[in-house]
Amino acid sequence: MNNADHAPVIVIAGAGSVGCFVGGLLQRNGADVRFLARPRIASMLLEHGLRVTDFAGLDAHTAPDALKIATDPAVLAEADIILVTVKSGATGEIGALIASHAPAHAKVVSLQNGVSNGRTLRAALHGRDVRAGMIAYNVRNMDAGRFHRGTGGNIVIEEGEGGLAEILAGPDLPVFETSDIRAVQWGKLLVNLNNALNALSGLPLLEQLSNREWRALFADEIAEGLPLLAAEGIKPRSAFPLPMTLIPHIMRLPTPLYRLIAGPSLKIDPEARSSMWEDLEQGRKTEIDELQGAVTALAEKHGRAAPVNARVAALIRECETAGAGSPRLSPAEIRAGL
Repeated sequence: MNNADHAPVIVIAGAGSVGCFVGGLLQRNGADVRFLARPRIASMLLEHGLRVTDFAGLDAHTAPDALKIATDPAVLAEADIILVTVKSGATGEIGALIASHAPAHAKVVSLQNGVSNGRTLRAALHGRDVRAGMIAYNVRNMDAGRFHRGTGGNIVIEEGEGGLAEILAGPDLPVFETSDIRAVQWGKLLVNLNNALNALSGLPLLEQLSNREWRALFADEIAEGLPLLAAEGIKPRSAFPLPMTLIPHIMRLPTPLYRLIAGPSLKIDPEARSSMWEDLEQGRKTEIDELQGAVTALAEKHGRAAPVNARVAALIRECETAGAGSPRLSPAEIRAGL
């Protein structure tokens, strides 16, 4: 870091749902955190402070006057570590801002969905220490400064110098390093294929995943992706105690068997929903291109088909255009277009 005698300054570049949750826990654990946020989020935090909660009972509040909030990217000049938490579509923009404002020694970590953001940041930040990463859990903006983690999981980042995982980790914030971040990212991407199904259903995640027909659709999406990844020489790392190749089979089981096998691994708040559902409800552009879009791109590359992923992507794009929120479709309505 820039100065071994002081705690590293951590800038959350894109303080939305994930950024505020992670930044709130970092500050609670004693880190020196700056929040680079858009005006709407900045105003909310300045009025209400920052409250982080989760399905396991975590509830911690930081008062407004204890937060360091900025809307000017010049705050990046103070950074020793930058955690990039913007939506994937804004990665190029934030990369250019980091290149313009951040010191060369600052370590940059992508905590974003998809598998391409690390490459995008490296292209903008030639020669700098840029790490791809993966955040396993879902975070929802509950308004009034409250950000709620609705599912379990860890943060995994690409290994490198500086002991970043040790610096970032703390109570309620497990962080690990890996030598194969691509396998971790693709494993998370396959799991995140359900984000779009959840958005199309309009249901809480736990209710949706308790329905065998929805799980069968999810299983079909994963089953389309697995042979494409094999063709790429990628073995996706499962976030569950079972190999990723078994997940589609488990998803298709009758619900009582599914709960018996998968139940111990599923830590989901009853009201948790996917970030893509929230994007549709708020009329925002989703990350469908980084999820189902990544699978269909691989299918095209290898001359194969991924019809379920293509159908789901098309429906999400229609919803983006309509701007009317979740269409609350049934699995049968989705399959009708295949």
